[in-house]
Amino acid sequence: MSDDTGAPPSISEFVEYCHTQAGLLSGRVETMTDEANELLDEIDERLAELRSELEERSNDTPRTERPPSATGPADGTDVDDLEAAGRDLEEKQALVDAKQARIQAFQELSAGYTELAAELQTEVDEGQEALNRIVEFEAEADAPAYFDERETLCEAALEAGDEV
Repeated sequence: MSDDTGAPPSISEFVEYCHTQAGLLSGRVETMTDEANELLDEIDERLAELRSELEERSNDTPRTERPPSATGPADGTDVDDLEAAGRDLEEKQALVDAKQARIQAFQELSAGYTELAAELQTEVDEGQEALNRIVEFEAEADAPAYFDERETLCEAALEAGDEV
């Protein structure tokens, strides 16, 4: 991001960096949204299967005032199967909820980078000030945690500080 003269990058380069970070986060949001939608589709399909099975069984089974036992049919497999299916659906729903929380966090950070880019364009006059604002923003937002395969300016600044 800087040239060989040692001059700090220009404000436009820092603005571009913010837009790139926001774009990377948006791409990750799309991926997570697709994953969450796949899980929701699986949940819907399994619920439809279970409803269909229950309807078939209710049509085949004569109604009684009370079931003969509290656990269900004599062999117990139907109740066990239903309980296992319920646990599986609960686990998938928990995964969807976690993905949705992550999606929200990624969207908020992406919006933050976009807002910061706009602020840098209108409020900042020199590259060093832009760098300081980005590093401060990333540190406050814990941005390095969102980028597994990419080093943020915050991380680079921390590493540079350790080398001094």
